[in-house]
Amino acid sequence: MPDWIAASILGMIEGITEFLPISSTGHLLIAERWLQMPPDLVKDDLFNIVIQCGTVLAVLLVFATRVKQLLTSWRDPVTQDYLAKFSAAFLITAFGGLAMEKFHFKLPEHLAPIAWAMLIGGVLFVVIERWLVARPSNQKITWQIAFGVGLAQLVAAAFPGASRSGTTILVALVFGLSRIAATEFSFLLGIPTLLAAGGLKLFKALRHGPDPSIHWGLILLGTLVAAIVAFIAVKWLLRFIQTHTFMGFGWYRIAVGTLLLILVLVQHSS
Repeated sequence: MPDWIAASILGMIEGITEFLPISSTGHLLIAERWLQMPPDLVKDDLFNIVIQCGTVLAVLLVFATRVKQLLTSWRDPVTQDYLAKFSAAFLITAFGGLAMEKFHFKLPEHLAPIAWAMLIGGVLFVVIERWLVARPSNQKITWQIAFGVGLAQLVAAAFPGASRSGTTILVALVFGLSRIAATEFSFLLGIPTLLAAGGLKLFKALRHGPDPSIHWGLILLGTLVAAIVAFIAVKWLLRFIQTHTFMGFGWYRIAVGTLLLILVLVQHSS
């Protein structure tokens, strides 16, 4: 398969899965194994992390009105409160992410951790959605939610398959936030989080000058494809949760996680 087709497929997978609560990193790592991507393209997770920046563009377009409102009405006490909690959640993730970089954290190369994270996350979605039936929800971001969501992003970064959006939405739901408000907060928080992660990777890749072994054209292609597909996926999800729960995503994760564990067992026994 030509590399540009493989890069486009990975961009599509990233665009679909980044903001759906099913784990973009987990799906990308699985797809890279299947596509047998060149090692120099996916080394140091550069491709996977940078193409996430394309999905940020999609969120900015979808939430353009909300972002403009937050930026232009920052003198309003309600907006200031929201931004303070938003900033706290991001800073928790940022400092935790820098600590992970300092200790040279690497994403696992084996399927088992991804499978377990997918499976456990799916079970949690099913259990929590059933627990939430008939329970009241609210639209207000509390400090508990802000700190919880910030920590949830670190959990998702450490365990591919957990899903950044899925983990943060779950935490917000547990603390009583409505599905729509939880999804918006998770998606908006993804803007600085994903940009910071992508920017750090680019800085490290370029600080000693351009690396001729890096396929910048394929990275750009994957980023553009991810942006287009993510725009469609985000618009669809925002409509979907107005009348549905996240239960279906939970069962999907359970199915994928179970299949992956079976695959791991078969590989180990052969």
